[in-house]
Amino acid sequence: MKSNLSLKSLQFLRFVGIMEGISFLLLLLVAMPLKYLAGIPAPVRYVGWAHGILFVLFVVGVLQVAYLLRWPVKKILLAFIAAFIPYGTFLFDKKLKEDEDRLIIL
Repeated sequence: MKSNLSLKSLQFLRFVGIMEGISFLLLLLVAMPLKYLAGIPAPVRYVGWAHGILFVLFVVGVLQVAYLLRWPVKKILLAFIAAFIPYGTFLFDKKLKEDEDRLIIL
């Protein structure tokens, strides 16, 4: 049962991580230029709001998966750092995919 919960939590974390990464890029590459170069501030409000929710979900997901899979502190810190770097969650997803593959084999 714990293995199934771990797998589902990990799959949720992977999904949220990808969505958080996309929202971060949209915020940086679309919404902020629209605000500062074109004088259209609304996209920052909405994309920023969505990104904030996804970021919180990512943090909660990392904590849940870290607990279930007994991640070392180094891996937890890497996950949090990845959330602050453009493309970071996409790179971290490779590590999550390795964990997912190991759980599927079990």
